[in-house]
Amino acid sequence: MNKSLKTLVLFNGIFVFASCLLGPLYAIYVEGIDKSVLAVSSSWSAFLFSTTLFTYLMSKWGDKVKETEYLLVGGYLIRAVVWLGYIFVGNLFMLILLQVLLGIGESLGTPSYDAIFAEHLDRNKHIKDYSIWKVISNLVGASATLMGGFVVSFYGFVPLFIFMSVIALISMFGILLSPRKLL
Repeated sequence: MNKSLKTLVLFNGIFVFASCLLGPLYAIYVEGIDKSVLAVSSSWSAFLFSTTLFTYLMSKWGDKVKETEYLLVGGYLIRAVVWLGYIFVGNLFMLILLQVLLGIGESLGTPSYDAIFAEHLDRNKHIKDYSIWKVISNLVGASATLMGGFVVSFYGFVPLFIFMSVIALISMFGILLSPRKLL
């Protein structure tokens, strides 16, 4: 794996850790806002619809952006802000608004990450490079999901959301401060 991919995988791996801290705990978090199962499914559905809509829009204009890294950075930033916003959610409507915003962050971050990754694939080692990324992201995700459970069990959701946001900002600054020629 070349230096560009290692840098990208490092910072996105850190971000994946942040995002997976919440994992299945999201349903428990939503239950604290609104006890209905429908609240969990409708808020998650809002995220998925938003992600789909804005990813479609990204497909129309995203390739016109010369510095794709800035889209990735924007995606990290928006998601960090949303995770902090979870601390202040008082009703389902506010949660759904945050989920729509989270979908915007996802639609900026994921396609741009994939595009940057694809640009730096090692010649004739595409499956190897993608496989290494999937192994790393799955291991990071599994450990983060477990750690998130410990954090929420002992400290609650507020510290978890702060921790998630800080980690996302570390990823954001890692990409932002990396030399442009590297990515």
